[in-house]
Amino acid sequence: MEQLKHECGIVVIRLRKPLDYYKQKYGSYAYGLGKLYLMMEKQHNRGQEAAGVGVVKLQAPAGYEYVFRERALGTTAIQEIFGNIHSQMHAAEVENMNADEAAQFAPFIGEIYMGHLRYSTTGKGGMSYVHPFLRRNNWRSRNLMLCGNFNMTNVDSIFQSVIKRGQHPRLYSDTIMLLEQLGYALDHENHRVYRELRNRLEEPELTRAIEQRIDMHRVLADCVGSWDGGYVICGATGSGDVFVQRDPHGIRPAWYYIDDEIVVVTSERPVIQTSLNVPRADVHELEPGAALILTPEGDPQIVQVMEQGKNQRCSFERIYFSRGSDADIYRERKALGRNLVPDILQATGPDLSKIVLSFIPNTAEVAFIGMVEGLEQHLDRIRADEIESAMANGTLTRNRVEEIMSRKLRVEKVAIKDIKLRTFIAEGEVRNDLAAHVYDVTYGCIHNNEDTLVVIDDSIVRGTTLKQSILRILDRLHPKKIVVVSSSPQVRYPDYYGIDMSRMGEFIAFRAAVSLLKRSGMQDILHQTYRHCLAQKDVPDSELVNCVKAVYEPFSDREISAEIARLLTPADMHAQVEIVYQTLKGMHEAIPDSPGDWYFSGNYPTPGGIRLVNQAYINFYEGHADKR
Repeated sequence: MEQLKHECGIVVIRLRKPLDYYKQKYGSYAYGLGKLYLMMEKQHNRGQEAAGVGVVKLQAPAGYEYVFRERALGTTAIQEIFGNIHSQMHAAEVENMNADEAAQFAPFIGEIYMGHLRYSTTGKGGMSYVHPFLRRNNWRSRNLMLCGNFNMTNVDSIFQSVIKRGQHPRLYSDTIMLLEQLGYALDHENHRVYRELRNRLEEPELTRAIEQRIDMHRVLADCVGSWDGGYVICGATGSGDVFVQRDPHGIRPAWYYIDDEIVVVTSERPVIQTSLNVPRADVHELEPGAALILTPEGDPQIVQVMEQGKNQRCSFERIYFSRGSDADIYRERKALGRNLVPDILQATGPDLSKIVLSFIPNTAEVAFIGMVEGLEQHLDRIRADEIESAMANGTLTRNRVEEIMSRKLRVEKVAIKDIKLRTFIAEGEVRNDLAAHVYDVTYGCIHNNEDTLVVIDDSIVRGTTLKQSILRILDRLHPKKIVVVSSSPQVRYPDYYGIDMSRMGEFIAFRAAVSLLKRSGMQDILHQTYRHCLAQKDVPDSELVNCVKAVYEPFSDREISAEIARLLTPADMHAQVEIVYQTLKGMHEAIPDSPGDWYFSGNYPTPGGIRLVNQAYINFYEGHADKR
């Protein structure tokens, strides 16, 4: 129902054969570029604010460009980028080049490709913040191209360490900090190899030897110890070294595929399966704390740069952000729907003939399928019990069996996304009225003032769309009751690891808890929590506590859900409204291998997350509604 700003998406490609190989086999020097485009489009849901592409050409002679970059803003960024690249290739007449000419001179035709899809997580926008970033140098092995799906929770401490070395970053952002930090380590690695070889070799052989002996494991190990956050960091040097580093808790996803032609890393597994037409078993997860490192020759190795921490793979990634075409995610989302059945029946009552099941068109469709399957199983048990009872009473006839078996679930498509109305032309009630007409309803599928309408969504985070439009449009069908079901638990806490959910006041669950505290005369808890958050500012990492949990502690999940329903129900609604959320237990049962649940539990996997949630509460309490 409501859009969340996704984490970013990444693609890294390393071709392992000469360009002529791909021309002969696939008919084009642009084989790698074509795969990059396809894999970025397959992940376009992960970033619709901007996109960027980088290419490293290893065969370019001195005096010719060998690191190419193209970036664009907006929802059509991918198309704009590749349109510009195509124009440059056409102008250079790449199609008429022989293999050697293409390898040396063709723009955007190289061995290393990097793609990035951006959703900002800090509110900062503009071309200056679009990946990939470049650190230029006259020595190829000191050129660094960087992109990632990440958010660092300790940018200030990284910034301080960078400026203490005498560096002068041009922007205050986590990407720039990492670029400068990794660039500094890369410079040191170049110096180390130089000192090792300077008495044995002369230029230009010395430079070429340095390029071959850069140890990216050493470069990464020099930096990662200071990082706090969720991340997949991708880098490439101008001389051909490539790395993809994942955080030790596995918060952000990374998948890779390797054969004798190509090495690929993406944010999602199905992207590789579809784009390369390879079996699921051949696509592997990059383990937490590990790095995939490629030499200038394209030889891959998996290196455990950091010790694996506690598994905190993101559960919201599975519920909402990733493509549901992944086999595991599809199964998990169905399980989320099935696990909601007992709570749904408690909200609706046992009479299934008075229940209509539906969903608002979004990523909740798979959970809806699971919910229906769970209710079908419930209905099967009812049918079996009635047949068994009739048999015991001697009243089982064919007519009776047909009567029992004729009972079906009522599944309807009650809402249709009609048009994208431009609400910017109006304010206030006029704007709300326009928003309420983004969807239209299917009239006639509800018995007026008799039926309970059950609609499922993947998450209810802010509740804005629910209140301004969805509930009103469903009320046009005249149900007796509307039960809105969320396949995820109550989102109570901000995310600081790559998703734009950073302010306490935007969460309807938090607003409901605050409302309950005030209505119950317990508003002193709000001030106490503020004081505790202030006291946490300077404590060591080992003593950090998420003080915001105290806001929720006096109330049960059901009490908060009831208050959410009260706050989100428009005053002019006729139908009763109830909201049913997934439980934490139900979510963990459905998604056992991705237990990262800080959105719902407040159990942040890193100290930086705890510090930031306490600061978010301070911002809320002091009235800084927009401060991140």
